[in-house]
Amino acid sequence: METERFEAFIDAILAIIITIIVLEIPLASNGSWQALLDIKYEFIIYAISFMICFNFWNFNNNVFSIVNKVDPKVIWTMGLTLFVFSLLPYLTTFVAENFNVFFPQFLYGLTFIITAIFSLIIGKFLKDADPGNIALQIALNDHSSLYFTIILVLIGMVIGYFAYPPVIMLCCLISIFGVWFIPKIKG
Repeated sequence: METERFEAFIDAILAIIITIIVLEIPLASNGSWQALLDIKYEFIIYAISFMICFNFWNFNNNVFSIVNKVDPKVIWTMGLTLFVFSLLPYLTTFVAENFNVFFPQFLYGLTFIITAIFSLIIGKFLKDADPGNIALQIALNDHSSLYFTIILVLIGMVIGYFAYPPVIMLCCLISIFGVWFIPKIKG
């Protein structure tokens, strides 16, 4: 299958997810600063969810820019990943309305971990589908940023369970910056 249509499909799904997330932010009850402060958690979790979507798009855009072939394993695994990722609008609202509660934060972090695991699997399937693509083989050789994401969010879940649940969301955000900076630290 040609990758352009597949990339366009991924882009369309992510655009819809971001649109739903922004539409879920409630309107301020009036035109005051206090009314905006009353919905601060909605803005915080929206910003983090937006960064997560952008990071996912950026990662896939960079990877698929060098992909020549995809096969059914790649397509179905990405479909499952997008299914899990499509829960983000619901979980964004769930966390915003229950900001200091462990379970919504846990589900938010779990979605992040599952997406990272699926990204690892997709990377393997992409390499298997196009073994002659040296650029792809090299680009998908180092998974340290995805492992960093999984470990950091798991640590956040432990801290969130015992102390302060929003640490999970914070760990998701920190792991995004880790994805951007870990390759630069090594090189």
